[in-house]
Amino acid sequence: MINERRHAFRTIEGWARHLLLEAGAIRECEEHGWMRDRADPYACERALLMARQDPPAGVSPDEAAAAVADVLGSVGDTCPECPPDV
Repeated sequence: MINERRHAFRTIEGWARHLLLEAGAIRECEEHGWMRDRADPYACERALLMARQDPPAGVSPDEAAAAVADVLGSVGDTCPECPPDV
């Protein structure tokens, strides 16, 4: 029997960022590595649901969902290093 190991994260923000990437709510700029909001409401809801259902050890479901919402709120929809589309 093989047990699936969970990723080890140093911070709740790192865990939330990984969860948002996994849910497809954010993506990484291919050139610069900045996180970008995909503006997909279904992916955001999926990430919040995943956070409530499977929070990291020692974190309540509400705290996990709040961390996901905080990280999502801090991510812009454009990369600050990419030139603007003209």
